[in-house]
Amino acid sequence: MQVLEKKSRPVKKILTMGNIACAEGAIAAGCRFYAGYPITPSSEIAAHMAKRLPMVDGVFIQMEDEIASIVACIGASYAGAKVMTATSGPGFSLMAENIGLAVMMEAPVVIATVMRGGPSTGQPTKPSQSDVMQIRYASHGDYEIIAVAPATVQEAYDLTIKAFNFAEKYRTPVIVALDGILGQMLEPVEFHQNFEIVNRKKPQVPPDEYAPFKVIDDDLVPPMATAGTDYSFYVTGLTHDEYGNPRMDPEDSERLVRRLNEKILRARKEINDWKEYYTEDAELVFVSYGINMRGVLEAVQKARSKGLKVGLVQLRTLWPFPDEVMEMQGERGVKKVVVSEMNYGKMVREVERFRHLFEVDSLMAARSKPITPQEVYEKIKKEVKG
Repeated sequence: MQVLEKKSRPVKKILTMGNIACAEGAIAAGCRFYAGYPITPSSEIAAHMAKRLPMVDGVFIQMEDEIASIVACIGASYAGAKVMTATSGPGFSLMAENIGLAVMMEAPVVIATVMRGGPSTGQPTKPSQSDVMQIRYASHGDYEIIAVAPATVQEAYDLTIKAFNFAEKYRTPVIVALDGILGQMLEPVEFHQNFEIVNRKKPQVPPDEYAPFKVIDDDLVPPMATAGTDYSFYVTGLTHDEYGNPRMDPEDSERLVRRLNEKILRARKEINDWKEYYTEDAELVFVSYGINMRGVLEAVQKARSKGLKVGLVQLRTLWPFPDEVMEMQGERGVKKVVVSEMNYGKMVREVERFRHLFEVDSLMAARSKPITPQEVYEKIKKEVKG
């Protein structure tokens, strides 16, 4: 892994939409290849990348579908590029098998999914948060995934950069989970460059000594050579040994799958990210993420102004789920946690694993708009009286 120095220079805020902020974050992180297929409400990401990538010596390709898009990204990643594609729920479904391929091949790929209502074609231009379990479990098999969830247009820029750094550092696909409102809404954003850029770890041995999946460090991430150079190697979607040769025996296959999981789980402290609001003395804590978090925060602030001991945990990392923040609430003596999300109950199932620490409830709606601050406030009043 190579970490470059932080970039820093004064910048002005500009008014832009979440999808464009996501695209600009990708370019700032070093993305130079994009393959995608237009799908609302993510289409502005592709349109902006088509315009911007040629300006920075990058390549944009519109593929025939989402399956071809992610396969092209995997190939370009192995050719040495930082890569991205973007989609929404139906397209993400089509990418599922090859997300698993990227996991098995350890190919750094960033996928932005701008969630919309479903199932099926659903509501093509309306928002949703109903894909968060699809993001986690899209592909078959045992694997861990990294997924970040912006709640503001600024975070769409910042967390996309973070997603690229995670993809490169851990050689894995990373998901940026937005929604239809956040992708389309306009807010002032600083396209700052006050961040570190992480590049993938390169081989430190001659080509004739290189094994593409040989671990040399405690992070369990093997160095990644570039296809088409003097380093020739074999990769496959089958379970394999450190040379890439297929191995079907139980011991070797389990060893590989365990490592693919452990390289993510070992790094949870670095990956997991959240924000806490007013939780120091809270007896009632809301958990929310993405666009829905904003209304919850407004209601919590109103409740605090009236002396109610209410707090909020904003999840900025969805996967791996940040268990530690839930454990912290238990240690502080929180009596109840309410999960508010735009679906019929997804992340609440993760929080329910901590029922031994506090009572768990939900405030959810699978409709094409976030839960309103007033609805949240009414829930707060009911809980406090109860």
